[in-house]
Amino acid sequence: MAEKTYKDAIREALDEEMARDETVYLLGEDIALFGSIFRACEGLCAKYGQRRVLDMPISEAAIIGTALGSALTGLRPVAELMFIDFTGVCMDQIANQVAKIRYMLGGQVTVPLVIRTQGGAIRSFAAQHSQSLEAWFMHIPGIKVVMPATPYDAKGLLKSAIRDDNPVLYIEHKNMYNLKGEVPDGEHLIPIGKADVKRQGTDVTLVGHSLMVLRCLEAADRLAQKGIDCEVIDLRTLSPLDMDTVLESIAKTNRVVIVDEGHKQCGAGAEVAARIADDGFNYLDAPIKRVAALDCPIPFSRPLEEAVIPSTDEIVRHIQKVLA
Repeated sequence: MAEKTYKDAIREALDEEMARDETVYLLGEDIALFGSIFRACEGLCAKYGQRRVLDMPISEAAIIGTALGSALTGLRPVAELMFIDFTGVCMDQIANQVAKIRYMLGGQVTVPLVIRTQGGAIRSFAAQHSQSLEAWFMHIPGIKVVMPATPYDAKGLLKSAIRDDNPVLYIEHKNMYNLKGEVPDGEHLIPIGKADVKRQGTDVTLVGHSLMVLRCLEAADRLAQKGIDCEVIDLRTLSPLDMDTVLESIAKTNRVVIVDEGHKQCGAGAEVAARIADDGFNYLDAPIKRVAALDCPIPFSRPLEEAVIPSTDEIVRHIQKVLA
């Protein structure tokens, strides 16, 4: 396996799926000539032409409406929304049309539509470009939510999402595009709905997704020097949610810390905690701990942004509390 960046893994998945299936096409703002805002589509327009890599107007509703119509009529669109914050502009399309139309038509159609977007805080993008809104979409039946944390997973999950006959919201973290890791060449699929144990451990389970998986691994490495053995679970998919892997880990460690870059109130971590309380309470030797963003808009100020978003230091403190 070659070492590649997260961005290159995404581009490779798009390239391979477009070569494999000519019904796959891309659409979004500035994705053709510019290669998209974070350059994940760079070079694809030159290779496949502007009929399959479409620059769209600055209208999220038009992008998703076009993608949905084409998905219903035999194509496999991959629509890019520049920031997850902008899903609010086309939320009716996503929540009331994309997620529900297969059900409303009694399964007579499929909706093989991938919505790629970027979430998370980075470099003072401020309150309207830094949010982690995945919990919004976890609440909507009919749409899958995928959030890869490594280049390896980014490629395998995107290829699986493109081949899925149901809509998938595929959320990339803005702070991870230059992250490097091993990525298999050629055919590489990861099933949607399966979590991954990123690190084996016996003392406490850390559960995270996207960038927070890397923070959990950093915290685990730091505490290993003190003799504390952390197991790290990467959810990878938030809907459907693989609780079997989480509960198997907690049955072994008897303690859990859930880390979520989204806001604490009603976040993805809250759902994981609730399910642990429902189905794994007897495994616990200590209360469930949650680490999440403070319940305030993401500040423009870099020091304040860092104060709002969960840090490795904060994760370490919560692990120490749950072990006390």
